[in-house]
Amino acid sequence: MSQIASPAVPPDPRHNWLLSALADAEWDRWSKELELVDLPLGKVLIEPGTSTAHVYFPTTAIVGLLYVMENGASAEIAVVGNEGIVGISLFMGGQSTSSSAVVQAAGMAYRLKASLLMEEFNRGGPVLHLLLRYTQALITQMAQTSVCNRHHAVDQQFCRWLLLTLDRLLASEIVMTQELLSNILGVRRASVTETAGNLQRDGLIRYARGQITVLDRPGLEARSCECYGVVKKEYERLLPDIKAT
Repeated sequence: MSQIASPAVPPDPRHNWLLSALADAEWDRWSKELELVDLPLGKVLIEPGTSTAHVYFPTTAIVGLLYVMENGASAEIAVVGNEGIVGISLFMGGQSTSSSAVVQAAGMAYRLKASLLMEEFNRGGPVLHLLLRYTQALITQMAQTSVCNRHHAVDQQFCRWLLLTLDRLLASEIVMTQELLSNILGVRRASVTETAGNLQRDGLIRYARGQITVLDRPGLEARSCECYGVVKKEYERLLPDIKAT
């Protein structure tokens, strides 16, 4: 499965971009209610068709939003890390979603009771607008992922996913099995093996025993399709001046 090779970082809710963007008044209310939780690899935070009792603000964990078909095949539709929140269906009015949220890289997050988030959301004002802007950015990522999976080569999809994941981490290394990568990208394991081998041969990554080390990030960005840039620019446009501390 996967884990992140990252330096030890003291827990701090402000390492999540959305929490770091809260104004003092909102922060005073939220900080008393945020609960630090350990998210182990493979933990399912949200099941399809069910409502959630909490929303999660990852700081060092990575959560994949996955759609699983009836035959067991799956593909990732978005990745959420320290830039976002897991559980947008709560305040979007649907209460539940057809996708699942699964921890793909173990780490920490802060969770908040769903009822408290709804109270804050219904107040209107800055929190409502912040969450809606984030949701639009997330929808852009989902849409671009769908387009990418349909029209771009596996190596381009791999590069897009790797870059998006690294943007949400404090490290340049990821430990990831071929099985999990194939589930994320929705391709055969043989395709993952071939793709990783090609990127390693070209000096962009080192891939050994499931550990991916990025050696040439500019080269990786050049190898990726335009989808990575579209998603990155939309997050920057919708969430300006928001950055984890």
